[in-house]
Parts: sequence; C-alpha cells; structure tokens
Amino acid sequence: MRNHTVSRERSVHESDTSLAELRGDCARMAPHWVRPAAAAPVPVPPSLIHGVRVPPASARLIDGMSEYGD
Repeated sequence: MRNHTVSRERSVHESDTSLAELRGDCARMAPHWVRPAAAAPVPVPPSLIHGVRVPPASARLIDGMSEYGD
C-alpha cells in the first residue's frame, strides 16, 4: 500500500483565504443567522412523578454533602 503525503508548503497555497478573512466573513454573516428561541420546558406536576428509586449508596453520598444533607 502506498502512502500519499502532501507537503505542508503545498497545503498552505491551496487556499488563498486567511484566517482573518474567514473570521471577517463569519462576523458579517452572524447577523443573518437567526437562532430560534428555546422552548421553555413544561413543568411536570408532582402527581405524575412516581416510582423514582435512588440507590442507597447515592442517597448516602448526597446526604453527606453539606449543600444537601448535613
């Protein structure tokens, strides 16, 4: 099997666009890209939350954390 390599010098000349030009193009296009508004998650009523099981080791770990337990 033959290896095909491209010299670094050749790859530099393949594109005439510099990083600064590319960043400028992106900056000019940014206002055209509209980001859709994120949909707010719908709260779940507590009556629908059931059957949650927490392993004893996890419960002990959380209980030992000063932010949650002690």
